[in-house]
Amino acid sequence: MTTRSQLLARLKAGGWVSGQVLTYQLAISRTAIWKHICKLREEGYIIEASRKKGYCLQKASDLLIEPEIREGLHTAVLGRKEIVCLKETESTNAYAKQMAVDGMPEGTLIVAESQSQGRGRRGREWFSPPREGLYLTVILRPQIRPMEAPRLTLMTSVAVAEALEDLTTLPVRIKWPNDVLIRGKKVAGILTEIHTEMDAVNYVIMGIGINVNTARESFPEPLRDKATSLFVETGETQSRVRLLKLCLERLEARYELFNGGRFDRIMDCWKQRSDIIGREIEVDMMNRRCRGVAVDVDADGVLILKDANGNLQRIFSGDITVEG
Repeated sequence: MTTRSQLLARLKAGGWVSGQVLTYQLAISRTAIWKHICKLREEGYIIEASRKKGYCLQKASDLLIEPEIREGLHTAVLGRKEIVCLKETESTNAYAKQMAVDGMPEGTLIVAESQSQGRGRRGREWFSPPREGLYLTVILRPQIRPMEAPRLTLMTSVAVAEALEDLTTLPVRIKWPNDVLIRGKKVAGILTEIHTEMDAVNYVIMGIGINVNTARESFPEPLRDKATSLFVETGETQSRVRLLKLCLERLEARYELFNGGRFDRIMDCWKQRSDIIGREIEVDMMNRRCRGVAVDVDADGVLILKDANGNLQRIFSGDITVEG
């Protein structure tokens, strides 16, 4: 444990601690302690200082930094090995993809305070303001066939919905294939990218973007009627660090079910939160549009649509608009 980590642990024990005690416990000078205090403040920790009392931690940092992410994280794989914390990047998925190519292990986590080129499906831009949202990617290496990969998006949407429910009392719904909604507006999105070799998946880049503390007026005008944030819906600032840990814990639990051949249980949870089953929808695919009733999502994560003629169509990918 580094000197700064020891200092932080002592401050997190609670109450005031004198500089003299810290110099004895850490075997460093008071000047060195003050430099570490200043650095911790730069990292977002609110630390009060008093000549008579010493130092007191008033509030832990909500910046996405490794010590805060690791502390109290209840996972065995996700976020347990390599964690990369970036102030800004083009996109966490792009960064993770290079790491996956370089052989980084399953569970590697990349988080960023902001993204300059955050992406959604079909290359759409994901609004990624600094220090307001949660932008993360994990590297997975499941032993599956490429045709099974769409299930991972549904699995992740369930995990994100559960994490949001753990953090708040908000009504969370899921819109096929990768949107998480609150009161009909998008609060989170998932971008899954896979690399295959022959008939097997080499790695999966699982990207998650969540609007956490963005005010309504901060969203670009075209998004204000379509997107929302936890702050907008609750009226309260939410801890991004806590939400990140909840996402990782829920995702790992669902991934264990997935690898154990229990995708049916994940689908049950998905359907309980479904925003479209039984509703009239329009699906915009790359080369055509179709309308009908969303009947089901099958065991492969494929949407089953009944058109006006009563024919069932299997939709593998597309953008959905709910009619009426």
